[in-house]
Amino acid sequence: MQHHNNKKIDAALLGKIVLARFLELPLRAFDRLVTQTESSTGFTALRPWVTVGQLEGAQVAHDAPDIHQTGTPKTQASSVLGAIHETSRGLTFICNRNSYAREYQFDEEGVNHLMSRPDFPAERAGVLRRLRLVNTRNRLTHALIQAVLASQAAYLRSGQVLTLLPLTQAEISVRLRSESNLSVVADPGRISRLVRVLSIALPNGEAVPLGRLFPKPRQVHCHFVDHVIKKEKAWMLQGVLREPLTDEAIAAILEREYGIRLLRRTVANIRHDLAIPDCRSRSQRMNYLAATEGFSALLPLTPQALRTVVPAQPGVYEIRAALGSPANEAGWLEKSAPPGPHSVVYIGSTGDLRKRLGDHLRGSSDNVLLYKHLADGAARVRFRHISDGWRLMEKELYRVFCETFGAPPLCNRMSP
Repeated sequence: MQHHNNKKIDAALLGKIVLARFLELPLRAFDRLVTQTESSTGFTALRPWVTVGQLEGAQVAHDAPDIHQTGTPKTQASSVLGAIHETSRGLTFICNRNSYAREYQFDEEGVNHLMSRPDFPAERAGVLRRLRLVNTRNRLTHALIQAVLASQAAYLRSGQVLTLLPLTQAEISVRLRSESNLSVVADPGRISRLVRVLSIALPNGEAVPLGRLFPKPRQVHCHFVDHVIKKEKAWMLQGVLREPLTDEAIAAILEREYGIRLLRRTVANIRHDLAIPDCRSRSQRMNYLAATEGFSALLPLTPQALRTVVPAQPGVYEIRAALGSPANEAGWLEKSAPPGPHSVVYIGSTGDLRKRLGDHLRGSSDNVLLYKHLADGAARVRFRHISDGWRLMEKELYRVFCETFGAPPLCNRMSP
């Protein structure tokens, strides 16, 4: 007689597995599940014992559809949980959908009585289980978001990665279990499953995955090393540096400017992880400073300079806008151009430098954004006369600029 092992899973373990999978549901699938559950006949039959409510302290966008009344959402569920807003009382979080803030209250005595009846339909038992799973997920999500608002406030306000603080999911788990009256066990595994599927919108409108708010110290250090090496390119363009920084010099800057103490070997390892060459290799690579060798001195972009200095000949040119221009107000300087008295906003080429620059200055070059940067009269230009191949030179200059600063000049609407 053949014996079979008992493969029946313990009920408590099965419940944990079901919850783990439920926490991993993408937002759209979660919203759809809530919608379908609340429009089911089983839910309607349970309404005398179930009250539909909202998590205490949770807020929902005013245009969120009331899915338990309409049956189907008026708009497709977003992949973003909600948005952070700055108010007079600090940061607050507003959910995009009613389902993300749902909380069901049960008449436990009545529900237990129903479930004890032998004829209680299995469909209604399934509805009850789903409603309790929704409660668990939403309570844990709400508590997690509130903890993040307190822990990463500087980053959430600015969106700048250098303001992120090291924060592990294990640390948040300990904090939630010790500081809140959360009825759900906030273990790191459950937090990890939620973090993988949630995104939020910052006050500036940028949507970021929730996982970005839980950087390990190594990840934070990577941001700072990358930042210093990007500034290195700007310093070389300005003449502040004659050659790229060594790993030891980078470590010294991190400690002096940001209070981050890293060994030279650690900087080297991080640089390797970021696929950034060492200082010797960086000095040998073509960069924007080398690409603009032979350019004229910077000139004020004025009608007088165009008449007296700029030739009516073919060539390439670079236009810089002064600080305080729309480029700086938009925060673009931090992303692409080297910081300094002026920053590059446009690279171009032409068969007649004087005429083309005059068109830009008068706003007749069909580049509205560029004209806005020239309107205050503080823009400057430098150029290089090239008899043949000036279009190819512009293309190469544009390519090197993008490689050096990580983005094209603000007013170049397309690559040449």
